[in-house]
Amino acid sequence: MKREISQRWILSFADLALLLLAFFVLMQAQAADRLKLAAGIRDAFGGGGADVPNGNVEGFAAAAMFQNGEAILKPDALQRLKAIGAAASRAGGRVIVASQGRDGQSARLDSWELAAARATAAARAIRSGGLPDAMIEITLPPMRASEPPRGQRISVQQLPGHPPR
Repeated sequence: MKREISQRWILSFADLALLLLAFFVLMQAQAADRLKLAAGIRDAFGGGGADVPNGNVEGFAAAAMFQNGEAILKPDALQRLKAIGAAASRAGGRVIVASQGRDGQSARLDSWELAAARATAAARAIRSGGLPDAMIEITLPPMRASEPPRGQRISVQQLPGHPPR
């Protein structure tokens, strides 16, 4: 007697694949702060340790931090970012600088270049507080050309130190 091979496993596999696809679509479509989303996912899976941002994420409107149409920090913003870098350096921590959105273009830079230059300028200010480059990460999520500029926000998250590999 020949035993028939069951194909029922494919239903479970397809269900798992569709759930994973839906999860990644939801993450990509999320319009809220990606750092908070990542913290919520970590918390949901029991990773509620020191990496979950509880008061260690600071958000800034780029227009208030930088000179109009430029990637030059205003003096008070420069001092604030230097202080963040100094605090992270003393604690042996690391910092993530996340840029979301973009402002309009300036005379010298288009909106994408301006957003990237401002995120880099914020990271340099943090570095000037004494935090080494290896402990600073810059993230720029994808931006679509079809979306109009609605303003740039820069988030600075302090994490405990674990050197990147």
